[in-house]
Amino acid sequence: MKYENLIESQPAELVGKLLNDLKKQKAIEIHFDFDDDDDQWSVVRIHTEDDNEISLRLHAEDKYVLAYGYYDEDDDFVEIKRTLSEDETSTVPKKLQKAMAKVLEDEEGLRLPANILSK
Repeated sequence: MKYENLIESQPAELVGKLLNDLKKQKAIEIHFDFDDDDDQWSVVRIHTEDDNEISLRLHAEDKYVLAYGYYDEDDDFVEIKRTLSEDETSTVPKKLQKAMAKVLEDEEGLRLPANILSK
């Protein structure tokens, strides 16, 4: 099944892939980002074998969004996003949730050891 389909039908599987890939790294980078509409979020991301992006974003009011991004045939970046339910969010380790909340609050990125993903 393609990642584009998984984001809607099985988001927990994509969150699991993201977390497993992050665990394999020495360090996790949590970035602060924003858009032209004054929306702000903290984000962790991985890149797939085919150079696509899977990311988990924390927006205000504890709203977690799973995003899948890829380049289309015109070389435009396309994102498919889905807001996660409380049950889906509960699979994210508490330490990562706290770190993402800190990045969002401080508006400054963090680099942390990957072992924070141990529950």
